[in-house]
Amino acid sequence: MARLKVGIIFGGCSEEHPVSVKSAQEVARNLDLDKYEPFYIGITKNGAWKLCDGPDADWEAGRCRPALLSPDRSAGGLLVLEQGRYEAIGLDLVLPVLHGKLGEDGAMQGLLELSGIPYVGCDVQSSALCMDKSLAYLVARSAGIATPNFWTVMAHENVDPDLLTYPVFVKPARSGSSFGVSKVSGKEELLSAVETARRYDSKVLIEEAVVGSETGCAILGNELDLFAGEVDHISLTHGFFRIHQEDEPESGSENSTPIVPADIPEESRSLVQETAKAVYRALGCTGLSRVDMFLRDDGEVVLNEVNTLPGLTSYSRYPRMMAAAGLPLSEVIDRLASLALTEKSR
Repeated sequence: MARLKVGIIFGGCSEEHPVSVKSAQEVARNLDLDKYEPFYIGITKNGAWKLCDGPDADWEAGRCRPALLSPDRSAGGLLVLEQGRYEAIGLDLVLPVLHGKLGEDGAMQGLLELSGIPYVGCDVQSSALCMDKSLAYLVARSAGIATPNFWTVMAHENVDPDLLTYPVFVKPARSGSSFGVSKVSGKEELLSAVETARRYDSKVLIEEAVVGSETGCAILGNELDLFAGEVDHISLTHGFFRIHQEDEPESGSENSTPIVPADIPEESRSLVQETAKAVYRALGCTGLSRVDMFLRDDGEVVLNEVNTLPGLTSYSRYPRMMAAAGLPLSEVIDRLASLALTEKSR
C-alpha cells in the first residue's frame, strides 16, 4: 500500500516559532514511516518557505529548497524550486504544526482551503474564532458556558483604571503561550500592562481574575464523535501559569507543575471533560483542540481559552493528556490523519 504524502508545516512568523519547531520534532519522532512519506516545510521567522530534510533545531542550515503551497488546485500542491524551475509534488494531507498568528488563526487554514489539500485541525472560521479570546467568550456564553467577565481595549483606545475591580489579567486578545500576559493587582499597574499586551496585538483583553484551579482537557474528533483525554491540573507554587516562557521548558517550570490525571474529584473531572466538549462544539472545532478552564471552589467550570493547534512537544500538555488516556502521540497522529481525510471526502 502506498504511503500517504504528508506535508508537515512548522516554524512560522509568530513569537511561538521555537515552540512550533519543537512540536514538529516530536511529530517526526512519532510518525510511522511505513504509513507516511513526510515532506517537512519550514517557515522562517521572516516568512520564507523551505522544503527541508527535517525539523532539527538548526534546520535552516541544512539542505533546504525554496518551496510554496500553491492556492491553484491544478498546480499540484507543493511547488519546489529545483535548478531554476518549480517541481510539483502532490500531497495527500497537510499537518500544520504551527502555533499563534498566521498559523493558528485561520490564515494558514485559508491557504489550505484554496489549495484543496485535506488538512488536520480546525477550519478557517473556528480557528479565527478561537484565536480571538473575546469572540470565543461571546460564543461560549451564548451556549451557556461560563466565562470570566471581560473588557476589550482596541488600538489607541484609553481605559480608565478606576472602573475596574482588581486583580485582573491583561493579555493580547489574539496571541498564545502567555506572551504579553500580566496580572494586575492595582490600578497603578494597568496602563503598563496594556502597553505590554499591545506589543503582541492591537486588541487587548482585560478579564477578571477567576479564583480556582487551572485545568485543561485535550479533545480529539469531529462533531458528535469526540474523545476526551485525561484532565490535567496546573499546580502553582506562586504567581500564575506562564506556558513556554521558561529558558529550558523541558526541565520544568519554576512555579508550576502539570498533574495528569488531575488530582480532583471524579465528579469534577467528568464536568471538566463535558464542558470541554461543549466548548469544542460551540466554537465549531474539528480535529483537535486543547480547552483550558478554571475549576472554581464551588464546582463551576469557567472557560479560559481554546488552543486549536496545541503544543505537541515532549513537555506539552495535549500529548500528555492523551497518553494518560491511552493514546500515544503516534496513534493521535493516525487518528488526526483519518479525521482530516474523512472530513474532506464528505
